[in-house]
Amino acid sequence: MQIENKTFDELEVGASAELRRLCTADGLAEFASVSGNHNPLHLDNQDGDGDGRPEAIAPGMYSATLVSAVLGSILPGAGTLYRSQSVIFHETAHAGDELVARVTITAKQPGDQSVTLTTEVRRLADDALILDGEAIVRAPARKIRMDSSELPGLILQRHRHFERILALAEPLPALGTAVVCPEEAHSLGGALLARKHTLIDPVLIGSARRIAETAAEIGADLTGIEVIDLPLPRDAARHAVELVHAGRVHAIMKGHLHTDELLRPMLDKQTGLRIGRRFTHVFVMDVPGLDHPLLVTDAAINIAPDLRTKVDIVQNGIDLARSIGIEQPKVGVLSAVETVNPDIPSSLDAALLSKMADRGQITGGLVDGPLAMDNAVDLAAARVKGIRSPVAGKADVLVVPNLDAGNMLAKQLTYISHAEAAGLMLGARVPVILNSRADDDMARLASCAVAALHHARISGGTA
Repeated sequence: MQIENKTFDELEVGASAELRRLCTADGLAEFASVSGNHNPLHLDNQDGDGDGRPEAIAPGMYSATLVSAVLGSILPGAGTLYRSQSVIFHETAHAGDELVARVTITAKQPGDQSVTLTTEVRRLADDALILDGEAIVRAPARKIRMDSSELPGLILQRHRHFERILALAEPLPALGTAVVCPEEAHSLGGALLARKHTLIDPVLIGSARRIAETAAEIGADLTGIEVIDLPLPRDAARHAVELVHAGRVHAIMKGHLHTDELLRPMLDKQTGLRIGRRFTHVFVMDVPGLDHPLLVTDAAINIAPDLRTKVDIVQNGIDLARSIGIEQPKVGVLSAVETVNPDIPSSLDAALLSKMADRGQITGGLVDGPLAMDNAVDLAAARVKGIRSPVAGKADVLVVPNLDAGNMLAKQLTYISHAEAAGLMLGARVPVILNSRADDDMARLASCAVAALHHARISGGTA
């Protein structure tokens, strides 16, 4: 959009301009971040006055900045500088209100190129006056034209999707969970934090001495929590499987041990937790700027999956997406290209998986491939390539060709796009929570919440 200012000579007394802006929860969070005003009254997920409900009241200066936006962008426009601004606040605005900021020129002073304007902000729905006042500005002397698309954009980093997942999971009964070798601060702290949020009811299996030392290190109280003393990781992992068979726990959580040590007893053909599908890993990712959770699979277990394994990877991804509230998951099977190329095996697998879904061999979601990364997640890119499908540009689940690609993609989203990642292994009798030591508290909570939601769906809601 082209922006063009009005110079001092072009301005006339009585001229008016306005700007409409929807006040959103994200906008209030952006204002808090930029201004440093972290008053919880102004945030949609905080209770600032202790009444048990989040207020999401727009700060007074948030509304006042809309006046500044009219002056700086429209009338007079680019090149305008404030000299003074008086403000009287009459009503409060909230997230969800559409606001109208309006300025009207009342006087011009040729000597110093100053212009006086009345200013006001009203709520569009009922014309309530939010604020009014008077501005004195120095108007621009030179004509300026610019393209607004050249201005920098802003992506808000928050845990919107994880917060929704937590809200869905917290009313569920706490999920009995065997936590294997929680013998360092991150693994024990994550389990105890999830317990505090009533997501899991942990049974701690490992070296009782090291668990107690770690609890003392982080200032945690283990009163009321069962601790089973099995110092060797292989014994602790085996006992977790036994607790599943006994019906005492309904999930397993990785602590401070190698993933292969944790999985080995689960894979035992006689006493393990196999249910007929390959074990596959799914990252549930909260990516800033993306309006839905993004699932990436498999990025942690299957190194070079064949077609048969990819069928299970796709099906497990669909099942988990449904568990977190995506009714008909859209699965994009990734390759380097969006057309079938016999020289690129991943494009052949993608086409076969898509056709298998069409024939009912994969159920519960829409599957399309091969898709390159751009046309899997960006609708404009898909349209430029002429791809028309219910999945292209709108994928909820990304199925990668191999572990290398998946691991790189997940870490790029985490460390470059500032995404948060929850990790879960599927294909066993119970969900297996696989956290990384680099995960923060929100990622650990989200992993437990995803496990609780998945267990509730597949078990009919029983703990």
